[in-house]
Amino acid sequence: MNKKNSTKENLETILNENLKLADQINQQEIDVLIHEIKAAKRIFIMAAGRSGLALKMAAMRFMHLGYHVYIVGEIITPAILEGDLLLVASGSGTTSSVLSAVEKAKTQKAKVIAITADAKSILAQSSDNILLVNAATKTDFGISVSKQYAGSLFEQFTLFILESIFMSLWQESGLTKEDLWPKHANLE
Repeated sequence: MNKKNSTKENLETILNENLKLADQINQQEIDVLIHEIKAAKRIFIMAAGRSGLALKMAAMRFMHLGYHVYIVGEIITPAILEGDLLLVASGSGTTSSVLSAVEKAKTQKAKVIAITADAKSILAQSSDNILLVNAATKTDFGISVSKQYAGSLFEQFTLFILESIFMSLWQESGLTKEDLWPKHANLE
């Protein structure tokens, strides 16, 4: 990076790149994910790094709505079974720990939905459905897709799209903010 932008200019870049992705998102893929969330007995979340943080934030919101949500790798996470949903994210679609979790979930006949930037990746091919995010992955060092570093745009948009899914589920539920509050953490 040769030119130093102001923080405001950088913020505008980040927001504009996310808005561009919002215009490209496939509503049918979102509808499938919403349907599978509602149909699942339990929801399991798995991703690595910053994508994992975005999914953990979504897991909290789904729990606030009353869904049974588990983070893969946590000590109290039970076995995944038929009727459960595994929601994973990997921009490249090649993250080995994510692929391993998908393989195991498929042997248990659980549904798998992947959020990825590569529709031709092993992850995309192994999943029941994908939510394609046309963002740069962590190994894309060009600026044609994103001016941001590494997979930042993918990770941000993963959070944004899952927040919008939460809001849709929340609005559909008819629950108020006060209804959700008792599920908010109180051992902070």
